[in-house]
Amino acid sequence: MLRTIDSAQLQPGMYIHKLLGAWVKHPFWRASFLASAEDVLCLQRSAVEQVVIDTSRGLDVAQDLGAEQAEPPEPETKRDTATDAALDTAQDQAGEAGIDESDEGQTGRAPAPGKAPSTAASSLAAEVQRARRICLDGRETVEAMFRDVRLGRTVDPERAMPLVEQINASVMRHPNALISVARLKTADDYTYLHSMAVAALMSALARQQGLSDEQVLEAAMGGLLHDMGKAMTPLEILNKPGRLTDGEFDVMRRHPNDGMQLLMAAGMDNPAVLQIALHHHEKIDGSGYPHKLVGDDISLMARMGAICDVYDAVTSDRPYKSGWDPAESLRHMVSWKGHFDPLLLQAFVKSLGIYPVGSLVRLASDKLAVVVEQAPGSLLMPRVRAFYSARSRIQILIHDIDLATPGCQDRIVNIESPAQWGFKSLEKLWLH
Repeated sequence: MLRTIDSAQLQPGMYIHKLLGAWVKHPFWRASFLASAEDVLCLQRSAVEQVVIDTSRGLDVAQDLGAEQAEPPEPETKRDTATDAALDTAQDQAGEAGIDESDEGQTGRAPAPGKAPSTAASSLAAEVQRARRICLDGRETVEAMFRDVRLGRTVDPERAMPLVEQINASVMRHPNALISVARLKTADDYTYLHSMAVAALMSALARQQGLSDEQVLEAAMGGLLHDMGKAMTPLEILNKPGRLTDGEFDVMRRHPNDGMQLLMAAGMDNPAVLQIALHHHEKIDGSGYPHKLVGDDISLMARMGAICDVYDAVTSDRPYKSGWDPAESLRHMVSWKGHFDPLLLQAFVKSLGIYPVGSLVRLASDKLAVVVEQAPGSLLMPRVRAFYSARSRIQILIHDIDLATPGCQDRIVNIESPAQWGFKSLEKLWLH
């Protein structure tokens, strides 16, 4: 039987059927799960006021909850249909898909020892400066590769290896720096810096998955080379500021196969890299291209590439649209039915944080702030830089708030759209 209760009534051993509230207000990704003591504490600290419990799968609020009771039922090891449905809901229902911070990646295994990047190895500010240099130098490398193809020369994938190693090293030192810097590309830089951004995102996601060093390198290389086929796409189509015609879109759809053929002609024989180039536009429900593959018929690396490619695309300024806010982008991506592998999307959000660096958020104090750094061990309590009063609609003295500090009374209550507030160049608040 389903029963709605106040969050304060929740106890370990109850089976949560549904969390009532927007997904950004709670720390869980799963729609349905058996609540542990840690889950209960985490939820009661969040903004969720009520939950729906299933008394047929766990304890009822009326039961004796003492230590002498029988053991609660074992949690399911596979996603149930409620979780699948939750990941496919529209934005207003995406609250059924939150991230459980007690899980280690939601992919069936924990990250391999030593593979998870540590923010202690490098401060964000220091790594941002390194990342800016990597982006500046790397843009020239990627542009040269595209130029060679347009001039009819054979591309040299080995030329990209030093750049891939630099990207991997930056992600290891601080996972958010290069990803955030590469997102701040102009429309003119998009094609080249997009490749670098996807490489960094792939590196971070591969580490979150606990993949081997060799696989992390393959993921980053595949990300850097995934769009090489666009070097054969006419520039008037590639840079068109408006909607493509059906004929133009047919031409654009050739770039995955063109990319794979270019790489193979250049001697690239790594299956993972070739699969990323060929299948990063496939969708789990079979509606993608070029081969309309379904589910696990798409390789793991290609499924990862699809997520990383789309995230950087929707957060970047393009010739025909302005980029979305990072947190806003994740919320949209969660709502797109049949587009991504749900488990990989969970891991991707964990690699970035629910509120990625640069996200505009509203605090309980009615201040608007920009996320400047993730907090180790918490997806809901990053360090933010407050700069505006939403209540008074005036700028305030800029100051940092570490939401993870014990005793901090403030918390994030919503994500906001910079465009709706008329804010431009928010990166100036966190980039330096």
